[in-house]
Amino acid sequence: MLPRWELSFYLLASLGFHFYSFYEVYKTSREHEEQLDQEFDLAMGTLFGGLKKDWTDFEWSFWMEWGKQRLVWLLLGHLAVSQMANQIARKHRPWILTAYGMWACWCVLGAPGTAMIFLHTTISFCVAQFRSLFLSWLCSLLLLSTLRLQGVEEIKRGWYKTENEYYLLQFTLTVRCLYYTSFSLELCWQQLPCGRTFYSLPWMMAYVFYYPVFHNGPILSFPDFIRQMQQRERCPLRVSLAVLARGLGHLLRCWYLAELMVHLMYMHAIYSSAPLLSAVSCWTLGGLALAQVLFFYVKYLVLFGIPALLMRLDGLTPPPLPRCVSTMFSFTGMWRYFDVGLHDFLIRYVYIPVGGSQHGLLGTLVSTAMTFAFVSYWHGGYDYLWCWAALNWLGVTVENGVRRLVEIPCIQDSLVQLLSPRARRRVHAALASCSTSMLILSNLVFLGGNQVGKIYWNRIFVQGWPWVTLSVLGLLYCYSHVGIAWAETYSVN
Repeated sequence: MLPRWELSFYLLASLGFHFYSFYEVYKTSREHEEQLDQEFDLAMGTLFGGLKKDWTDFEWSFWMEWGKQRLVWLLLGHLAVSQMANQIARKHRPWILTAYGMWACWCVLGAPGTAMIFLHTTISFCVAQFRSLFLSWLCSLLLLSTLRLQGVEEIKRGWYKTENEYYLLQFTLTVRCLYYTSFSLELCWQQLPCGRTFYSLPWMMAYVFYYPVFHNGPILSFPDFIRQMQQRERCPLRVSLAVLARGLGHLLRCWYLAELMVHLMYMHAIYSSAPLLSAVSCWTLGGLALAQVLFFYVKYLVLFGIPALLMRLDGLTPPPLPRCVSTMFSFTGMWRYFDVGLHDFLIRYVYIPVGGSQHGLLGTLVSTAMTFAFVSYWHGGYDYLWCWAALNWLGVTVENGVRRLVEIPCIQDSLVQLLSPRARRRVHAALASCSTSMLILSNLVFLGGNQVGKIYWNRIFVQGWPWVTLSVLGLLYCYSHVGIAWAETYSVN
């Protein structure tokens, strides 16, 4: 470990940069409030003394609107049905929850949307009977591709009165694709006849229509779902109430923080205005980047926290919630600890089957490229997503290459002889600061598109060279030290 005074300095510098840059974003938001209101029609807030609200983050506004309309009540209904089934008819609980999930799906997506999900699931199940990994993957990719066909899109839009209903169906089908793909691939790998009981259409429907994760995830593999759903232990009502109280308290704090951010900082609206983003100060530019990625983190603490709480009350263990992005200092860590369910899916069903690291350097490069190609296509396959995937592939590849290089015995021995443990720690943080800068840039491309990425690249690394660039790397050097210390504590705990 570094001296306590040094680590404290890095922590204070990181916190100071967070707060000061957020203050600059707040000032910029107030200065340009009228301009942004005219351009994006900021919503009038009711929570924070009449401050206007930046509603231009589509995902947050979309899910909050659906939550107020129906989803919260349907999720509460799942909680009530699950607890009653747990106490009265635990043996039949999977089928009771399946029936409830289908009914809830029909309530929000209507008969056509429910039939579409049935159709996708049934087609995947039928193709999986051939026990061919290639055919199962081909089927899943073809079903996923139908979501982008203009003719099919127009038909689905005709089923609903509003665009939000159509988008809810699209999001649900996209997430369900990973679920029926998991079932199909597991069935292809299944060898023993005794396992066929669970690899049946009723269990597939129970898995696909499990309602807490139905619309937006997180992702839970079929073997994990079956193993946990088959547990016979009954959770006492007193314990469930304690879990519910703690979970609701955490969710309300995260929701309040997310709402506070969009009331105080109009980061999404500023990102949508390229001229304004190009004109703000470097401090504001850095604060916007931090605010954007931190809001994304807090947003998913809510969006994944709600289903995770319901899963725990059902006796299932959900994937861990996202880890704070301010403690991330590598591409590898970001993928491993932000969306753990998606990461596990990609490793189990894409990276390892393609070859993983078992076929040398070339095999690793191809497997990693295929993994990022799939995740980009699954998210929508837009141009900026391919750019984001390429940046992540390059980042993961470089990080793994450096790690393999320093693990070569002769280089490792030389480093031990030339550098003390603390010096090696500082070199690690210096390299991590470069990786973190590219990680933030790739996340900004994902959240704001290619244009936002180009503005940051030009202002920080081209126009800002050398002083702005070196200042950013210096601050990220402090971040990296904090992240490395956090990761060590996290791994120990």
